[in-house]
Amino acid sequence: QRRSLAPSQLAKRKAGDEDEEEEEEDWQPPTSRKRQKAAGETGECYRSPFRKPLAQLTNRPQCLDSSQHEAFIRSILSKPFKVPIPNYKGPLGLRSLGVKRAGLRGPLHDPFEEGALVLYEPPVLSAHDQLKIDKDKAPVHVVVDPVLSRVLRPHQREGVKFLWDCVTSRRIPGSHGCIMADEMGLGKTLQCITLMWTLLRQSPDCKPEIDKAVVVSPSSLVRNWYNEVEKWLGGRIQPLAIDGGSKDEIDRKLAGFMNQRGLRVPSPILIISYETFRLHAEVLQRGSVGLVICDEGHRLKNSENQTYQALNGLNTPRRVLISGTPIQNDLLEYFSLVHFVNSGILGTAQEFKRHFEMPILKGRDADASEDERHKGEERLKELISIVNRCLIRRTSDILSKYLPVKIEQVVCCRLTPLQTELYKNFLKQAKPVEELKEGKISVSSLSSITSLKKLCNHPALIYDKCVEEEEGFMGALGLFPSGYSTKSLEPQLSGKMLVLDYILAVTKSTSNDKVVLVSNYTQTLDLFEKLCRNRRYLYVRLDGTMSIKKRAKIVERFNSPSSPEFIFMLSSKAGGCGLNLIGANRLVMFDPDWNPANDEQAMARVWRDGQRKMCYIYRLLSTGTIEEKIFQRQTHKKALSSCVVDEEQDVERHFSLGELKELFTLNETTTSDTHDKIKCRRCVNGHQVRAPPDGSDCTSDLSQWQHCADKRRLQDSVLKAAWDAAVTFTFYHHSHEEQRGIP
Repeated sequence: QRRSLAPSQLAKRKAGDEDEEEEEEDWQPPTSRKRQKAAGETGECYRSPFRKPLAQLTNRPQCLDSSQHEAFIRSILSKPFKVPIPNYKGPLGLRSLGVKRAGLRGPLHDPFEEGALVLYEPPVLSAHDQLKIDKDKAPVHVVVDPVLSRVLRPHQREGVKFLWDCVTSRRIPGSHGCIMADEMGLGKTLQCITLMWTLLRQSPDCKPEIDKAVVVSPSSLVRNWYNEVEKWLGGRIQPLAIDGGSKDEIDRKLAGFMNQRGLRVPSPILIISYETFRLHAEVLQRGSVGLVICDEGHRLKNSENQTYQALNGLNTPRRVLISGTPIQNDLLEYFSLVHFVNSGILGTAQEFKRHFEMPILKGRDADASEDERHKGEERLKELISIVNRCLIRRTSDILSKYLPVKIEQVVCCRLTPLQTELYKNFLKQAKPVEELKEGKISVSSLSSITSLKKLCNHPALIYDKCVEEEEGFMGALGLFPSGYSTKSLEPQLSGKMLVLDYILAVTKSTSNDKVVLVSNYTQTLDLFEKLCRNRRYLYVRLDGTMSIKKRAKIVERFNSPSSPEFIFMLSSKAGGCGLNLIGANRLVMFDPDWNPANDEQAMARVWRDGQRKMCYIYRLLSTGTIEEKIFQRQTHKKALSSCVVDEEQDVERHFSLGELKELFTLNETTTSDTHDKIKCRRCVNGHQVRAPPDGSDCTSDLSQWQHCADKRRLQDSVLKAAWDAAVTFTFYHHSHEEQRGIP
């Protein structure tokens, strides 16, 4: 009978029979008879040395009494469960597996990481206090997401910390608002995006500070805000941008946004224009939001308008107002902005006007007495000390570390003979001086101002009025050249248009630079179009008639290095704020605005983050005309802004308020009326000179140049060529290169 050769069977047979055990020790695998015979003859063993039979287990558990057994079980259960994960720091305890337990409170990001931006640091506790404090209520660090903190520049890190302190009521107890008044180009949008993202994700209480935020901006910037959020947060959040649609559709979207609840809402950021907010304010005022950000917040300078009232009715404790130009015309508008973000810190409007505005303005007047100046300075210091707790202001000088040099030039262009005769004829007939009372512009004189400004741009803009013989232009039609027609543009009839034509021609022929042309009037943009068609320049145009979606597309196309467009025509009313036109590095401001903020905003379109070329800003003014008066008025307002916002104590009192009343005059003898009044620091011994200081001879055509237009200081090749061609204008320039110590 054949026996099993399985090791288990072999072991049983070995344990059951000792005799068999001896045989098993001598056992050999069965072989054929021939192989057995050969093995018997040779005595070889074929058992594998690597395989041994299994032995039966005999270590049976000992019999223990109940106490020993219980002690043995307790010793097993007393050992804590260990999770086999390297560097695991979670809580280890006697909780049952599968039961959720919250982790220890801790910051969302590592506050000790290199380059971390810590907005809040818990107070240091003694060992005794650490034992007493409730671990589930201990405050934690608030740290900006490293994705954002890595790209923030030093001044932007400072700005984010200031904003967070203000909206969390750490700077002014009980107040949760602030004004971000950095000048254009310093990255206010990025700072506010960082603030929103931080508030939406963390707080010292280890939970989000807010659940929703609303961004209100001009309509042309809605898409820009959406793109900026996508750019910096990279899809971590899904904002809701409303830039069009029917009333019912917009109401439905806004209602859905306001009804969102919880710590993680799907679309926590709403981006909406001022106009849309005003029209749908009723829907937005039904609920509450954690934060509202008002971009280009100087639109809220009038507390009586509907937009201000609609935003003020929004139920939100935290308000951030962004404006590179918080003071535009007067201090009462400044009060409206501060009152919007932090109601009550400056009192009522009447109290502010009596206590601050009147003494400060009297002290700033060039004709003020010593007592008035002293009182004005005291009230100014008091105002600054209050407002500085909720306002942060950095100038564009910071950008000189990161951006190319910017040269800003004021170009004073003489009127042509036709413009001069039309100007004098209008002043004789319209007599606008009689309509001007106490230095303030009345309604009846507004049309006169507009007519003179258009005449300074080009006589073609007032040709129809001459044909219809309106007041001030009777008999003026005969002054135009015979056969004149508005269908074609004649640049030689306007001093500014002549200079512009030359600047564009030299730029086009000597470089690959692009140019932005800015004007307050769409009629002037029409003239630009005619000029471009005559010279065969490729151009794009942005004004109020263009839809918001199309604006973003043409801006993106123009900024592309491969785009063929040479000129970007821009209406300062439609697109002067917030647009990024870094594809161009030359900007021509063709006519001034009464509000210096509008000009400053428009001129900041090219000198921004991303710009890689030296920038040239040309401000064209007609010599001795109302345009110079407007420029002088801007200087007065900017001096007030510098005094209050920038805290410059030595701002010169350039002009008396009495001098500003001389709007409707024409000075034909001066090369620059502004230069006659301003304290020019570049003239020799404070006087104008007719020849360059190097002693070189001047032709009669060049005798109109001032020393501040010294040819040796002309860093712009275009204006150097203009000098050589005897184009008659003067200029002053401000270069950030000089601030960096470059002679």
